Amino acid sequence: MGAYFSVLFINQGGLSSVSSSSPSLGDLPESCVASIIGYLDPPEICKLGKLNRAFRGASWADFVWESKLPSNYQVLVDKILNFVPDNLGKREIYSLLCTANTLDGGTKKVWLDKSSGGLCMSISSKGLHITGIDDRRYWNHIPTDESRVIVGIDGVEMECWMLMSISVPLRFRFHSIAYLQQTWWFEVDGEVEFPFPAGSYSVFFRLQLGRSSKRFGRRICNSEHIHGWDKKPVRFQLWTSDGQHARSQCTLNEPGKWFHYHIGGFNVENSNSSTKIKLSMTQIDCTHTKGGLCLDSVVIYPSKYREKLKQKGFLRC
Repeated sequence: MGAYFSVLFINQGGLSSVSSSSPSLGDLPESCVASIIGYLDPPEICKLGKLNRAFRGASWADFVWESKLPSNYQVLVDKILNFVPDNLGKREIYSLLCTANTLDGGTKKVWLDKSSGGLCMSISSKGLHITGIDDRRYWNHIPTDESRVIVGIDGVEMECWMLMSISVPLRFRFHSIAYLQQTWWFEVDGEVEFPFPAGSYSVFFRLQLGRSSKRFGRRICNSEHIHGWDKKPVRFQLWTSDGQHARSQCTLNEPGKWFHYHIGGFNVENSNSSTKIKLSMTQIDCTHTKGGLCLDSVVIYPSKYREKLKQKGFLRC
């Protein structure tokens, strides 16, 4: 298929050695083009849609985009989108689901990875149960621009998504984090119930030692309160409503850098029902205090992204 496409591109260039009667990209029927580009990833489909009228029409074909959507996409639409017009095409639905949609009073964001269609979720620190969060001697919620949802781990350009007919504001941040000054009993719990599409998922806490700020336009990290994390590792645990359980532990280190600490993974077989997940992060050895930790969020990604986080240097554990 690649060789044939190369010939077509050469013909489009109008080389004198090629007969004017030779086939060109513009001669391909739209239905044929749609059948071919259906094997490509969504960003590639969008880019090819700019070639000519046949490719543009094919890049909007419902059957092309339905194959990219999760099998339970209608359940997801009902769950996370406030309003969807009846005449909306599948490409437009895909575009809407790829936006970081907000749930539960702004404490959760859900989106599809635009390159693969895999479902991702982030839960802010305000959506978690943090022991002692109401006592400002221990914890504080602080505003920051460092609370970020990593949308598009593959680094795929957003340009092709600007071709969508619906303009959706991009909101990929929670704008605040939880900062621990000092505590004896460190415990964070979370829970979520959601109709995850079938597949394998990995769950992470996004953490940083030290409090970041800017001085004269440069990012600096205040390590004043960092202590106690080298005594014993932090324990992470995960449970699901169908009996799955995972655990891990890790020593927190490298102040001034945000890392994803892997809690564990879970599998979903039935996408027609919701999966309930409970998770925890603890260091409850009361022989010493610990502090100086920033907690941004919990993130859930398709399992294959764990390796991508590792390659980019974002992963711990």
